[in-house]
Amino acid sequence: MIAVIDYKAGNLTSVVKALKHLGADDIVVTQDRADVLRADKIVLPGVGHFQSTQLLTDLGLTDAAREAVVKGTPFFGICVGLQWLYEGSTEAHGTLGFGHFAGMCEHFPGQHEGGELKSPHVGWNSLENLRADSKLMRGVEPGSFVYYTHSWRAPLSADTAAATIYGGEFTAAVERDNVMGVQFHPEKSAETGLRILKNFLEL
Repeated sequence: MIAVIDYKAGNLTSVVKALKHLGADDIVVTQDRADVLRADKIVLPGVGHFQSTQLLTDLGLTDAAREAVVKGTPFFGICVGLQWLYEGSTEAHGTLGFGHFAGMCEHFPGQHEGGELKSPHVGWNSLENLRADSKLMRGVEPGSFVYYTHSWRAPLSADTAAATIYGGEFTAAVERDNVMGVQFHPEKSAETGLRILKNFLEL
């Protein structure tokens, strides 16, 4: 069973539709920690303000996710779902992230190389510097395009599985063991996005 966590801020319909297109038929959209604990895989879609993720803690889903991750359940965050995997975001200083990956997500700089940088970063951009050992990026070619819409970005680290350049380089995908996420929307990223979702389903 795949648990798709609903914290009232996710793009759930498109994500579930994409997973079903790839053959996943046992999908539960849930706010129930019991579903998270019994799931074979967990997906956290997200859009909007980082503060919305506070509901995950309030409902006990953060603790349930920790238990699931410790026992090896694959976890996949999308957009704000990726940002939540870090310690937090400057978008909502009082809201703690999951803390699996070190660092804070920060807003794009207003200026870059002497010019104004538009934010949010919306549209298609390419994946670069793909990590050779990434299970999530298996079969994805460097330079493949994916669809973004976001104003905050995750820092680069050894856990970065792919990067994108916009106002400097930032983490497009992150992965360590069974925990991974993408800043872009794979459900809106054509064949490349479907390939990445398929890779997750096949873990």
